Amino acid sequence: MSRLDTRVVRKLQHVFYTAFDIAVVSAILLLAMLVYVHQYGGAVLGRYPEKLKLPESSVILASDGTVLRRIPLPESGYRTTARLEEMPELLVETFLAVEDQRFYSHQGLDYPGILRAALHNTVQLSASEGGSTITQQLARNLYLDRDKNMLRKLKEASLALALEKRLPKQEILQLYLNQIYMGHGQYGVKSAAEYYFGITQLKELEIWQIAALAAIPKGPSVYNPEAEGERSKGRRDLVLQIMQQRGLITHAEMAAAMSKEFQPVERAKAERIGDSYMDAALKEASRLTGQPLEELRTGGYTIVTGMNPGAQQALEESFDNPDFFPPDGTTQQVEAAMAIINHHTGDVVALTGGRHPGKGGTNRAIIDARQPGSAFKPIIDYGPALESGRFAPDSMLPDRKETYGDYSPGNLNGIYRGQVNMSLALQHSINAPAVWLLKQVGIANARSFAAKLGVALPPEDNNLSIALGGLHTGVSPLKMAQAYSVFASGGTFLEAHTVRSITDAEGKRLYTYSPIQRQVISQRTAASMTAMLRNAVNYGTGAKARMNIPVAGKTGTTQADLPGITGKANRDLWFVGYTPDLTAAVWMGFDRTDKDNYMTAGSGKAAGLFSAVMNKVYASRRR
Repeated sequence: MSRLDTRVVRKLQHVFYTAFDIAVVSAILLLAMLVYVHQYGGAVLGRYPEKLKLPESSVILASDGTVLRRIPLPESGYRTTARLEEMPELLVETFLAVEDQRFYSHQGLDYPGILRAALHNTVQLSASEGGSTITQQLARNLYLDRDKNMLRKLKEASLALALEKRLPKQEILQLYLNQIYMGHGQYGVKSAAEYYFGITQLKELEIWQIAALAAIPKGPSVYNPEAEGERSKGRRDLVLQIMQQRGLITHAEMAAAMSKEFQPVERAKAERIGDSYMDAALKEASRLTGQPLEELRTGGYTIVTGMNPGAQQALEESFDNPDFFPPDGTTQQVEAAMAIINHHTGDVVALTGGRHPGKGGTNRAIIDARQPGSAFKPIIDYGPALESGRFAPDSMLPDRKETYGDYSPGNLNGIYRGQVNMSLALQHSINAPAVWLLKQVGIANARSFAAKLGVALPPEDNNLSIALGGLHTGVSPLKMAQAYSVFASGGTFLEAHTVRSITDAEGKRLYTYSPIQRQVISQRTAASMTAMLRNAVNYGTGAKARMNIPVAGKTGTTQADLPGITGKANRDLWFVGYTPDLTAAVWMGFDRTDKDNYMTAGSGKAAGLFSAVMNKVYASRRR
């Protein structure tokens, strides 16, 4: 063999071996890819089963059925799910015709579709056409990010195959129609139908509306009905043509649908109210159901509250007026909180935890953190004394300086009358008789009385200083309103509540408030206390709470002992009171009282705010 022939043979051998090596490596890679595709998806589905339960916007309603909130999802959108049975057959068939014609014949991957897309993209030298099935789209949206690369496509294929093994076709289709993004923050066809067309019952959709919805997924930002330009209508009309070609509609129906013009739904820009109320309602719902807050926000629940929107609006409008509040401090604004209860039903009709509450802000209306001062006297001193049967409003009480062990309370103005009747002592908020009464009744009996009104004191509050509202932890405006509501309702306790009912995404009622009235104190005690508290408003410290209807109530002030500050320095201002059908508590103060942030105004400010809010509430009822 010649030298030339030897070189040719060697070259051919080299080519053969190289080709063989490439073939072996390719086979190994292909085998690895096949193993990956068949293993990865099942592992991911097993690791993240929660992904198959779509988050759904929960809805919070007012007492009259007004929608107060649709709670946004973590991705800052909204979803209301629907079962396939709720969807018109034409809607389902149209989505299949547009998105995945062979949905019921493939097992997650449409191989002819993939081949067709590959040939098209090769000819066009682009990647404009994809071969993704509905199952692949669902897999991508549930489990993957938006990066476009070979590994992601393999993952998508693997997940699609795993989904088809795990779920029946109908469930995959239902998940897809509820999961898909439809523009303007709407997820799923039901949310989109309500947003774009104002339709909540999907079977009421017209042909042109169904086509408009099926047009969106290809480009939610440019093909949604509210998108600018003609592209949206053009895409909708293309869908109508597909519907006609597939025999889903007639030619006449197609022509009629094409003539329809989209008119945006008028969405009333209702002012957002009740952030604090929503916070309180969700926390109460969590306590009642045992569900975590995040589940309540994104589990598709319907929570009906006792809020009266007119009363809530009146409350927040008053809180927006700076004239009702003491001057701000050097570094902080004076804060306030208020809760209003209908003491005949127990509904919390309005509540705010601050002057400018926002999502996630401090809800001062429900936090037991403030000292109630003299507003606590009816609960811990005068109420227990009346209930004991040993004292009445006209009973004479000592009004003199006394020391009880190491506790030596005094009257604020330093004036002592020697003796004074109970009604007058409460009317002018005199300290000495109140402490003496608590001593006579007994701290244990007084604490038991307060607990019947909904104020259970911790062991640290087992001392006489509670007579003047000096509590270890403090109390919330809602809890103070609850306590006074017992006096207002003739001695019966009806639990104050923000939540009336809770229904889950499947329509199952999880909770319904059931009013249970208990006579916890005598009617005589409640009537006597109401008479005394009306005197406190008509002739005493609560004068600024007067209205053109009867008001009973009590002010409260706690002082701030600040080094270097001479003169009046107050920490907390209160007024708690009631009309014939509403009980409310108002608190004012700084979140952190210090030498730069304290109040010189008295509790008349809180009483004045009570009157302003309640007058607006009653005016809203008359409208």
